[in-house]
Amino acid sequence: MAVQQRKVAAHKDEKIEAQVGKTWGRDRDVSFGTILISLGILVLSPIWVLYTFISCTSYECALSGPALEIYNAPDHLEAFKTFLLRELPAFSLYAVRLHLTWLFFQAALYAFLPAQIGYGQRTPAGHLLPYKVNGLLAWTISHIIYAAGGLYFGWWELSIIHDNWAGLLVSANLYGYFLTFFCYFKAHYFPSHAADRKFSGSFIYDLLMGIEFNPRIGKYFDFKLFHNGRPGIVAWTMIDLSFTAAQYQKIGYVTNSMILLNLLHATYVLDFFYNEDWYLRTIDIAHDHFGFYLAWGDSVWLPWLYTLQSHYLLRNPVDLTPIQFSIIFAIGAAGYFIFRSVNHQKDIVRSSNGECMIWGKPAKVIRTSFVTSDGKTHKSLLLCSGYWGLSRHFNYVGDLLMSLAMCMTCGTKHLLPYYYIIYMTILLLHRIQRDHTRCKGKYGKYWEEYMRVVPYKLIPYVY
Repeated sequence: MAVQQRKVAAHKDEKIEAQVGKTWGRDRDVSFGTILISLGILVLSPIWVLYTFISCTSYECALSGPALEIYNAPDHLEAFKTFLLRELPAFSLYAVRLHLTWLFFQAALYAFLPAQIGYGQRTPAGHLLPYKVNGLLAWTISHIIYAAGGLYFGWWELSIIHDNWAGLLVSANLYGYFLTFFCYFKAHYFPSHAADRKFSGSFIYDLLMGIEFNPRIGKYFDFKLFHNGRPGIVAWTMIDLSFTAAQYQKIGYVTNSMILLNLLHATYVLDFFYNEDWYLRTIDIAHDHFGFYLAWGDSVWLPWLYTLQSHYLLRNPVDLTPIQFSIIFAIGAAGYFIFRSVNHQKDIVRSSNGECMIWGKPAKVIRTSFVTSDGKTHKSLLLCSGYWGLSRHFNYVGDLLMSLAMCMTCGTKHLLPYYYIIYMTILLLHRIQRDHTRCKGKYGKYWEEYMRVVPYKLIPYVY
């Protein structure tokens, strides 16, 4: 596959400055419509997070609450001004200190804890980058300190995150925007791997989707792995626990729905860190560049919206019947079993170079080759038996079942807790399309063959 690249002369040598041809990864040549959609995401995403925050804080997580208050007021404009003055979260210096302490603490754990070295997929420019894999240890230490500080030493209330939620939202936004623009500037003036950059020519699109593929400090401090895995996902279960503590303070006990939610979220998070090396070869690391989508998204979108069910159950306690509890648990367990089993099959095939058994039969693989922009040819495998013979993304079926179970813990009174399954469905369907575009560009004729062997994208005989 011929690959174009922009080059600048440096005496007798030539240095690749950026990816400009159709290799793979995020788009370079974008339409006006794509730019408009990108602008919409940049503007509307923070508004949506703020709206859900206000809905939960002041309207018992009723999505219609803020809108109806303004709509039913005699003077809409005056009502809107009053609403903003009353409901916008206030800046808190204590919350900023709390947030920055958390970020620096997680950065120290990431940098200095003992770690295995894992490797992601080869980048479009041909780099095979090393990553520090020590997330499970960081998660364990963080939660031990959180619990000990609250229960034994009395340094803080376990509800400390809930108690400072508004100020933390302001601080996280400030950091998310700072990180976004810092990485945009870094990509132009001191990139970590210049040959893997992509410029679209649109400031809006490049700001949203990122220019650098793997911005780093030094050899190992990778911005993508750190910001998604550490301050974001480590915090996920800690946020749940803090809202659980707040529920106990409010009603005198913890509902079985909140316990189940914590169990489901913890299962997902601990699986992520236990299999952190596997995550290095997922679309987040192997496809996405680092812009607002990940910088602000990991800082704000993930910790605020992925934990919405715990916010809801604090304001709307739900006591599940034994049958309801069992059904929801079974759906979540089935989803996790599918999710982990599907991904395990791919890991086995990769580690054995296809010389293994899948469902009692020799694995069926398509052996491929692809070219990186340094002109080198590399080998890879496409698994097309087992779960991966049912559909190209059967692992997402497990993802969606787990997401549904998490939402079901909140009952059926309000729509907001079900935002997560709606969002995950949209996200994964879009991710399927992005992965298709990436793999078609990377593997070419081999991907065409794979699509003939495995025609379904997600659900066999349906889609």
